[in-house]
Amino acid sequence: MQVKQKTINQTIAFSGRGLHTGLKVNMELHPAPENHGVRFQRTDLAGEPVICATADFVTATQRGTTLQCGNVVISTIEHILSALYGHGADNVLIKIDGPEVPILDGSARQYSDELLKCGLREQGADRKYYTPKKSVYYKDEESGAEITVLPDNEFSIDLSIDFNSKVIGSQNTLYGPRTDYNLDVASSRTFVFLHEILPLLKSNLIKGGDLQNAIVIVEYPINQEDINKITEEFGLPKVENIGTGYLNHLQLRYPNECARHKMLDVIGDFSLVGFPMKAKIIANKPGHKINTILAKILRNEAMENIKNEIPVFDQNKEPIIDINGIKKLLPHRPPFLMVDRIIELTSDKIVGIKNIGINEGYFIGHFPDEPVMPGVLIIEAMAQVGGILVLNGLDEPERYSTYFAKIDGVKFRRKVVPGDVLVIKMVIITPLRRSIVCMRGEAYVGDKLACEGDLIAQVVKNK
Repeated sequence: MQVKQKTINQTIAFSGRGLHTGLKVNMELHPAPENHGVRFQRTDLAGEPVICATADFVTATQRGTTLQCGNVVISTIEHILSALYGHGADNVLIKIDGPEVPILDGSARQYSDELLKCGLREQGADRKYYTPKKSVYYKDEESGAEITVLPDNEFSIDLSIDFNSKVIGSQNTLYGPRTDYNLDVASSRTFVFLHEILPLLKSNLIKGGDLQNAIVIVEYPINQEDINKITEEFGLPKVENIGTGYLNHLQLRYPNECARHKMLDVIGDFSLVGFPMKAKIIANKPGHKINTILAKILRNEAMENIKNEIPVFDQNKEPIIDINGIKKLLPHRPPFLMVDRIIELTSDKIVGIKNIGINEGYFIGHFPDEPVMPGVLIIEAMAQVGGILVLNGLDEPERYSTYFAKIDGVKFRRKVVPGDVLVIKMVIITPLRRSIVCMRGEAYVGDKLACEGDLIAQVVKNK
């Protein structure tokens, strides 16, 4: 039985400070349509730009995962993404008025609790799962972290950590289909060693950190001068003679809370693959750097799989966008409107249909005795379908137009003649950056490839 995509039932609001910036931010989760995926929208910036929560946009991983597109930045995204993935929410728009997701209590508990209260609703579209074709192994020689990803029939994680710490020791934890995310994962808090705090502060990080949103591990005593600096920085009362263990004798929520928090982070970072996964992840000492490196590798494979899929046109299936909807997005009109309907649409991929009738004007002269659709018009049809894909990802798409700047590697494989149905698939290769996007296009007749090529477009605001 096919599993359907899900979104949240209603808007959920959160407020709090960012762990590293210390800035107060307001964040809202909004229901989103089918195939939307998870996206962040910076409501405090001009134009309220949007970034897709995919590994394509990861730019930094020091003590958190950061997405960036142009000058638009969203950091410390892993906890909210983990909660969404853990609850099975596929399509959500996250509106935020600052550069960093609030840390709250250092876990995903509040996010998870609110998602449970709100609930999810099924949507019409099927969930699109990704299964790796083969095992993938990666090791970070610097940190000793290593991760193996194996194809499987379900999503699971086998995780272990060992930081040569006498306080936390070696820890491990498991995650699978029967794991209760809210009970077993969400409440685990981020952790830091006391001797790491001053270097982090010098790196302009953890400005919003305090004893309420992190487990502070005292591995060995540090000098009183450094203790005074730390308490002063965080506005805490002066303390003396700190022994080893957990600062202020903190009560752990789980005996292996540190390992569970690493699990929380792995779930959030691997959600950046952009598809629910059917894979087994074996992780030793994982961190944001290695997590997102693997997420990028897997996402690239997933997108390559999509590019290689031959689209199927079901005449009985209702279009995602009909001709009237297409006219609202594109300025083209007959006889130069080269797409009749859109049958598939995600944030990265689109499939459009063009019916080739004998009454098309170009058949009068191309050619009278052997009518063939001109190759340049096949490319134009691909460009129009690609334009719809790009515009669909923008707020107020009617205010923008796409202009194609470059076409590479175009090959024509077979003739397109009256009576054919042209099935056009466009996949984003390079996401929108500085108003430029690169797409791979393929046009099929049945299961036969008629035309292929790479198209580069520029998005321009209408005057």
